[in-house]
Amino acid sequence: MEGKVPDKIFLTRGAGRHKEKLTSFELALRAAGLSQFNLVHVSSIFPPHCVLIPRTRGASMLRPGEIVYCVLSTNYTDEQRRLVGSAIGVAIPTDRKRYGYISEHHAFGKRQEELGDYTEDLAATMLASTLGIEIDLTRAWNERKQEWKIAGQIVRTTNITQTSLGKDGLWTTVVAAAVFCSYKSR
Repeated sequence: MEGKVPDKIFLTRGAGRHKEKLTSFELALRAAGLSQFNLVHVSSIFPPHCVLIPRTRGASMLRPGEIVYCVLSTNYTDEQRRLVGSAIGVAIPTDRKRYGYISEHHAFGKRQEELGDYTEDLAATMLASTLGIEIDLTRAWNERKQEWKIAGQIVRTTNITQTSLGKDGLWTTVVAAAVFCSYKSR
């Protein structure tokens, strides 16, 4: 994509379960609406002037077989009752000319809300450091949110998280992704 900068991103998630690990991953991608694309994993910059759009709108902009860039978090288990999770966090600066951050994280034993909040915090912390803002992660989540608003630098943080419990004799895979679906020329 030489000379192209993403201007639209959508978030998605899915879970799959199968006796084969690879098939459980395929089923998780299918549940996330991503199995028909050739995925290329990229690092975690939310481009300037980019907007988050609904999954259905973003997916309709892509064609099967297309090479699609995404930030992808994946986790899997074959242990019964083991909780697995994958999450994507996003932090978008107030000044839309600046870039933001997308974080990916996966964990075991974390509830969906806890994992999502943590991943959102990661993205906000990465963005805050580039803006010269110190975020104290030992403070309560709501206090940090208020700090971001007071600083006037981070207007929006969000996350998408998928968790699932493992089942005996089957692989359980979870995915969460930020998918780049539209580009503008430089």
